[in-house]
Amino acid sequence: MVQNLTFEIKDIANVPFYTEGPVIDKNGNRFVTNLAGGAILKINADNTVTEWASAPCPNGQTITPNGNHLICDVKSAAIKCYNQQGEFIRDEIQGFINGTEIYCPNDVITDVQGNIYFTDSVRHKGKVCFVGINGEHKIIADQLDYPNGLVLVEEKNTLYVAESYTNRILAIHLNKPAQVKVFCELPNHTSGKKEDNLPDGLALDTDGNIWVAHYGMGAVQVLSPNGKLLATVETQIPLTSNLAFTNQNTLLVTGGYGEPGPGAIKEIKLYETY
Repeated sequence: MVQNLTFEIKDIANVPFYTEGPVIDKNGNRFVTNLAGGAILKINADNTVTEWASAPCPNGQTITPNGNHLICDVKSAAIKCYNQQGEFIRDEIQGFINGTEIYCPNDVITDVQGNIYFTDSVRHKGKVCFVGINGEHKIIADQLDYPNGLVLVEEKNTLYVAESYTNRILAIHLNKPAQVKVFCELPNHTSGKKEDNLPDGLALDTDGNIWVAHYGMGAVQVLSPNGKLLATVETQIPLTSNLAFTNQNTLLVTGGYGEPGPGAIKEIKLYETY
């Protein structure tokens, strides 16, 4: 898909607040969060946007194997769980994990069993955390400089994490103890400012390539399974926060033109030319 890549960008919606947390459920429904707006938004078939649920400051989002939504809530330092109708069920964690304080849950994913992985995004002392379906809570990695988006490649038993302020992607091999290695150093913005880089959300395609929302670069970087930069996709969103595949050839991309807003939601169709 990334050889001779061309793409077409379509505006889905411009909204008052910066957007994050794109997910697609098994029925093809699309959802995003809007942080300062305090809402989880549903994008309807005609691309109108409605409020589906509320939270104090919702950020990263994932859908569990049983169809529930998990939301990172920055303001309450929690991972919140909602059912398929948008009704709040419980906090999976709030404030602490295994006795250690957490500050800023940012992004969250699950494995096929429903075990939860999430990032606690702070400078220099950020963490990657685990919440098991058996009740186990643990910190997988710490002392990271703003860990952010993450994806799991289960056949490799490896978690990939964007470490924003080092402008790189880490590979965490989930054996005991977990081993943290640098997977890829990303391109640098010509300004030289750290704030103009900041890899954010991650997505995995069917070929095992990792797609990186590169916040300050207004772009998506495409990495091979070996960490080689394959392509760059300009998103037309100056602050590109996150992305998710709606199908093999289409991305749902979030972000905005400033924080706390305004925000943007775009669809990028991908084509290979020969």
